[in-house]
Amino acid sequence: MKFKMIHENYNVQDIDRSLEFYEKALGLTEKHRKEAPDGSFKIVYIGNEESDFELELTWLADHPQKYDIGEEEFHLAFRADDFEAAHKLHSEMGCICFENHDMGIYFIQDPDGYWLEVLP
Repeated sequence: MKFKMIHENYNVQDIDRSLEFYEKALGLTEKHRKEAPDGSFKIVYIGNEESDFELELTWLADHPQKYDIGEEEFHLAFRADDFEAAHKLHSEMGCICFENHDMGIYFIQDPDGYWLEVLP
């Protein structure tokens, strides 16, 4: 039996703000979405041409408070084909939240506080 990872879910407070961040910071764009007829939720799957793995962004109308995302011990990792350009972009965006110079990596933080690792 084989299993293939297809997506991971992040709950977000503002779907449009999140979509804008992920497109600018990581080049991820909307692939498809599901919306409740009563407007109670929106689920948007984003990704890129580098992989068929998707990030599922879920917005819930009845959850106006911030999400408790723990201590940033879980995260998604992205390999950048141009690490220096990625670091420059993320510096300009002001979204770098942690750098480990010894390991040669850094983390960016999305609008809801999720950490995303960037590797060369």
